[in-house]
Amino acid sequence: MTWEYALIGLIVGFIIGALVVRFGNTKLRNQQALQAELEKKNHELEEYRKELVSHFARSAELLDNMAQDYRQLYQHMAKSSHELMPDMPIQNNPFNYRLTESESDNDQTAVNLPPKDYSEGSSGLFRSMKEKKR
Repeated sequence: MTWEYALIGLIVGFIIGALVVRFGNTKLRNQQALQAELEKKNHELEEYRKELVSHFARSAELLDNMAQDYRQLYQHMAKSSHELMPDMPIQNNPFNYRLTESESDNDQTAVNLPPKDYSEGSSGLFRSMKEKKR
């Protein structure tokens, strides 16, 4: 019988000890609080990223609409200036440059500039002896 009481006391002691360690440990509580805060911040960051993506998508759409409206306005003004002032010389007309349909559809113009990392002439290693003397 003593063995049974000792075994029951040992089991009850382990249970009480486990409960005391579990609920009495401040480090564990702090760790759980920090984990919950981290999850909350990660969720907020993900929401912010989604808002940022939708903001820039909408901004790009609005800028594209604005550019199309500007092209239409400019073409209208150029057409109207030619129709309303047919005797005005082309160089005096403020709308003498009229966008064509192909230019207005293509937002990017071709630029014939060398790349920025391109250097004119040789840099030194492969320079000829005549160029080095200069």
